[in-house]
Amino acid sequence: MIGSTPWLPALPPFLLASAVTMVLIPATILVARRVGAVAEPDAARHIHRAPTPRLGGLALFGGFTVALLVFGGPVPDRWQVITVTGAITAAMLVDDILDLPWNAKLAIELGAGALAAALGITINFFAVPGGHGPSLVQLGWLAAPITAVFVLGMEVSINFLDGSDGVAAGVVAIVATVLLLAAVNRIQGPGDVQNGVIVMSGALMGCCCGFLVFNLPPARVFMGDTGSHFLGVALAVISVLGVAKIAVALALFVPLIALGLPIGDTAFAIVRRRRAGRSPTEPDAGHLHHRMLATGMSPLETALTFYLTTAILGCVALFVFGHRKILDVALGLLVVALVALLWRSRRRRPHRDPEGFLSVRGHRQVPAPVRRRGDRD
Repeated sequence: MIGSTPWLPALPPFLLASAVTMVLIPATILVARRVGAVAEPDAARHIHRAPTPRLGGLALFGGFTVALLVFGGPVPDRWQVITVTGAITAAMLVDDILDLPWNAKLAIELGAGALAAALGITINFFAVPGGHGPSLVQLGWLAAPITAVFVLGMEVSINFLDGSDGVAAGVVAIVATVLLLAAVNRIQGPGDVQNGVIVMSGALMGCCCGFLVFNLPPARVFMGDTGSHFLGVALAVISVLGVAKIAVALALFVPLIALGLPIGDTAFAIVRRRRAGRSPTEPDAGHLHHRMLATGMSPLETALTFYLTTAILGCVALFVFGHRKILDVALGLLVVALVALLWRSRRRRPHRDPEGFLSVRGHRQVPAPVRRRGDRD
């Protein structure tokens, strides 16, 4: 039965990781309140309405780790994965409690990539397209630094993405699904490394889904830097152990394409802050999810928009990887997105009340002078 359904090994770790994460969340809430790791609302960046505990990342790591301990037999690098994800979780737990300076956080982020490389989780080659099939470019001594930069990029992208209820965990769950499908498409036999990728992807999907029970709008807990960096490192190491080990042209672009939205937002944030004369590490409210919320989208609508976009990009990535029929799914998702956009535009059509306020459903009322005939737009 498993041979006909190669994704089936992902189901037990998915269910266990979901259950463990949900069980651990209330404990992380109590710990967060005890140590003062609570996000306070403010007018600038933190748009939630009430103080919210932010140590949910501990539950994410707990669910993922328990699932790997129980069902991680097919994962050759299980202990390396637990070590590197545990190290970043512990280090960023300190940050969530003490609010470390940016340079200390950067050192920790780079250290996670260096630790992964030291444990043997490295990108050893690139497969580039050619007329007679893909050709391999061996990286040699560059393998370790390129791996460290790849892990750093994943961490920063997921960290920047974590700014609206439900967005980061949902996006990571979708990207983990993409990695699972990519692995399913390349299984060569019972002992293939892709079987371990399927198990790890199932565990990552599970802990994200369990966390979303408490994190969908309105969120009762945040993942904090503990969770966002854990998710970034977990995605990075699964990608390196899976698609990066396959001699398929542009294989490493699978997670990068699927994460195109947060990666693009991260790049734009760096450019935006530099042009404003500020440090790239200085936080602001200019991220894509902040802009979407500012237009009047609800947190749930914002999260769903990220999910749809990530799913569409994931389909494109899988098409590049060899799933030739996946574009039909992408086309269907595009139709859903277009219908949703038209429905939302119609539902949110602005109107003016008798007192001269411009009203849009879901927006705050803002003063708007009543135009008289002949006034310019």
